[in-house]
Amino acid sequence: MKHVLLVDDSPTLLMSMASVLERSGYGVTKAASGEEGLTQMRTKPFALVITDYNMPGINGVEMIREARRLPNARFTPMLLLTTESEQKKRDDAKAAGATGWLVKPVPADKLLQVLKQVIPGA
Repeated sequence: MKHVLLVDDSPTLLMSMASVLERSGYGVTKAASGEEGLTQMRTKPFALVITDYNMPGINGVEMIREARRLPNARFTPMLLLTTESEQKKRDDAKAAGATGWLVKPVPADKLLQVLKQVIPGA
């Protein structure tokens, strides 16, 4: 089973996305902040990380930048999930190591399609 880390400060979003992923056969770990996401990533590898951009504490771009320094996360696909659409923010995310960008709200079929594209063997 492929395991996905979801990082978002919205409990509702975490619950809804986790539900979609679990029904599709993915294991899901949830984190409510960038700091908590990094802690999870230090304990085990994930097939994919999906993180919100805007969160209290460190934002999604900062979390990805830090995560890329972890030996078990250097090549992990990492997607930013956000309402932001500004090109500069997308460029910053790419420079930090983000694999891609999802705009909220993401329909379930679109989310699953993207996962198949970025997770090897999904």
